[in-house]
Amino acid sequence: MTEHARTPKQIGNLVRRARKRRGWSQTQLGNKAGLRQETISLIENGNPATRLETILGLLATLDLEFRVTARSKGHPSEFEELF
Repeated sequence: MTEHARTPKQIGNLVRRARKRRGWSQTQLGNKAGLRQETISLIENGNPATRLETILGLLATLDLEFRVTARSKGHPSEFEELF
């Protein structure tokens, strides 16, 4: 399944859904990724100051990958409705 994210909030939602699909708490995900629970919470809530290195490590822990593709022509609000 492919999901798109254009904002930190959308990335956070993707991370939260992936974590919950695995049945992990924020603490469990943090332990697996080498991050504090508080950091997981900030990411899931769309903290725009999160380092890309942290996001990439977290995605790897969740067996997800980061891809860059051409932006679709849809309006950003249409993507918000997906979440």
